[in-house]
Amino acid sequence: MVLAIPILAGVERALAPAREALIPVLSDTRVLAVWALAVCCSLAVLWWDVRARNRALPSLMKGVWTLVVAYSGPFGLALYWYAGRTQIAHDSPWRRGVRSTAHCYSGCGAGEVVGVTLAQGVLALSVGWVAAATFGFAYLFGYALTVGPLVQEGVGLREALRDALYSETPSITVMEVVAIGADVLLASEATMGDALFWSALALSLSLGFLAAYSVNLLLIRAGVKEGMGNPATMDDG
Repeated sequence: MVLAIPILAGVERALAPAREALIPVLSDTRVLAVWALAVCCSLAVLWWDVRARNRALPSLMKGVWTLVVAYSGPFGLALYWYAGRTQIAHDSPWRRGVRSTAHCYSGCGAGEVVGVTLAQGVLALSVGWVAAATFGFAYLFGYALTVGPLVQEGVGLREALRDALYSETPSITVMEVVAIGADVLLASEATMGDALFWSALALSLSLGFLAAYSVNLLLIRAGVKEGMGNPATMDDG
């Protein structure tokens, strides 16, 4: 496969061995079925824990963690257990970075799923248009998840937009460059009926989270972002 965007040709050649090793695995319907089962089990554990032990979490973060686990299964559940529960022993910049990335990931991931499914799966657009459309949806959903709560808190729309552009653009950009790049590299010719389409999408989302985590951690340490609040302080006993 020759990518339509010339600047990615060198990256494609460098990653060709990994691509050749991953595609047969990701194309196996049994692998996709096992992953879907793992996601369902992870969601069941998350919802049980939220209802039984963590009702104090804000509705926004309950939704955020639900999407994170839906995208990344056991990996997302481990992130919730590490940084998202009221039972964490102590907070830290590392945990704040996880929560901040999870917040970004939930919105951008939804945008990526919608963008890839619509542009590639439904409309069968070329690689360049798939990437462009997916980037657009990811930015739209990512910014909306930041702007919406700020406006609800009484912040003016213009100020909320400015804050979102300032604080979220670096992490969204890095997340989507990695996630969309991985998805295009692995499954640019797959259709919605192929296991590869969905397996590559799930893998690319998690890779995007890992890439954006270091960016969010740097932004928090630099004071650009505060990170999401410590859930331990929300425990109502």
